[in-house]
Amino acid sequence: MKIGFIGLGNVGGKLAGSLLRNGADLVVHDLDPAAVRGFEGRGAAAADGPAQMMQACDAVITCLPSPAACEAVVQQMLPHAGPGKIWMEMSTTDAGEVQRLGAAMIATGAAAVDCPVSGGCHRADTGNISIYAGCDRATFERILPLLTIMGRRVLHTGDLGSASVLKVMTNYLATANLMTLCEALTVMKAAGMDLATTYEAIAISSGTSFVHETESQLILSGSRDVNFTLDLVQKDVGLFQKLADQHAIPLEISPMMIDILSDAQARYGVRAQSDRLIERFEEATGLSITAPGFPTELIDDEREERGAEVCARR
Repeated sequence: MKIGFIGLGNVGGKLAGSLLRNGADLVVHDLDPAAVRGFEGRGAAAADGPAQMMQACDAVITCLPSPAACEAVVQQMLPHAGPGKIWMEMSTTDAGEVQRLGAAMIATGAAAVDCPVSGGCHRADTGNISIYAGCDRATFERILPLLTIMGRRVLHTGDLGSASVLKVMTNYLATANLMTLCEALTVMKAAGMDLATTYEAIAISSGTSFVHETESQLILSGSRDVNFTLDLVQKDVGLFQKLADQHAIPLEISPMMIDILSDAQARYGVRAQSDRLIERFEEATGLSITAPGFPTELIDDEREERGAEVCARR
């Protein structure tokens, strides 16, 4: 298959890199010419835009920062879609929007998939990230070889849109965990606990998590650079809140999280790194929530292997 990839940002560039590294016939497009030139230098071809890419490729992957950006790209691709073509949406986006755009794509005879990723930019860089895929089973079988290049664990979640529903839920949980870790680390510092010891105590306890084992290290090192910005977090939590509102679920924690994120954006900037949430507590207390010996960036040291499908229990 000839694969097109639109969106070479923090996540998309790493996913596209995994395809290229593993020998995929890859065509790329991005609004940043430097990102495109970087891929051309590594052997990828460049497309003039989404329309040309849909014409030339069997499958086109989009990984974009907003539903509006995705719609603009899909509208350019639609006149050139048809039987045998596949649109794969790897952004974290609104399920209703991906269903709407996917229906338009399917009406041309093409297939549509929402296949967002989870696990952090460092794992996207090594092909060890997890991928959800929402589509009919026949389409899933067609794209599984591609997904297992980009990700270690691949879950078929059901119909188009189901993957996006699950993804915003997981990002909501990760954000809630980040906020509670910021509180926990601050209280431990105020209580006189050594923060390196605190890190290990959490890591070997029932309180540990993926977020702790990754983002707590960046908080403690002082780098606070997780390659994920507050505006993206706010978008994801907002999508989860929208889903709850649609189903008349009176959430209690989510609205508070949205307020906290808005406050952090007002303090540090809309596109500040999400781990800077800890600085709200440092400013309020005068404490430094740092400790020596922690890395300033996350590196995935898990050996890259071809991924496989994860099957739900039945």
